[in-house]
Amino acid sequence: MTIIYRCQIELHDSVYYATREIGRLYETEAVIHNYALCYALGLVDSEKYATTVPEEHSYRYFCPEQVPKYEEHLTPLNQQGIYVTPARSLSHSSILNTWKYANNNYHVEMEKTQKNIPSFGRTKEIAPESKFEFFIISEKSLIDKPQKLPKWIRLGKWMSKAEVTVEELPKFKRCEGEFIFPYPLNPLDVMFSHRVISYDVINMPPVSLIRNIKLQGQYYKLEKEFGNLEIPGQMEYRFRGV
Repeated sequence: MTIIYRCQIELHDSVYYATREIGRLYETEAVIHNYALCYALGLVDSEKYATTVPEEHSYRYFCPEQVPKYEEHLTPLNQQGIYVTPARSLSHSSILNTWKYANNNYHVEMEKTQKNIPSFGRTKEIAPESKFEFFIISEKSLIDKPQKLPKWIRLGKWMSKAEVTVEELPKFKRCEGEFIFPYPLNPLDVMFSHRVISYDVINMPPVSLIRNIKLQGQYYKLEKEFGNLEIPGQMEYRFRGV
């Protein structure tokens, strides 16, 4: 049994992550990567969901090293039949913040200095009350316990608070053929199950996303009230070299 959830996120704080760095400007793209969503939603919690992930790989309380383990953390979701798409902006605005700091070498290295030269940078963040939308394709219920999706999550470098609403889509058709998906997707997750014909690129780490994608393969066609949207099927988390 396949269940499709339409999820919306409303920001209650400004959200910042460095999608791109332009000199001293650190800009946040109005797209939320599907890797980030999996962590925020608690789907890679080693105690509750990814039982095959060793405890030392859990980031719940402490991160002992700055080494991503996306493959180890996300592969168990394929075994559970859970896939989360990246989130697109429904409505958003940006705010620009300037931060400053001083040269503190004399604190760190005990160096003598006669200068205290300040430096600065700017962050372009997504403002509160901005809204995003994404989809979850699952083979089991995620709105009933024990695997109930959280109502509140944390996003970005500042661990900003955001509210999640989840709606189970009642009806959809399984189809196969050529179709267009206008929203962001992770290309690694779709290229193994579909023929990707054309797309636009969203440059962002850790894996650049694509949108306005023309594909050929299996898809789920939603009802008219959801814009007859066609969502690719058979998507799984894939990684380079797999």
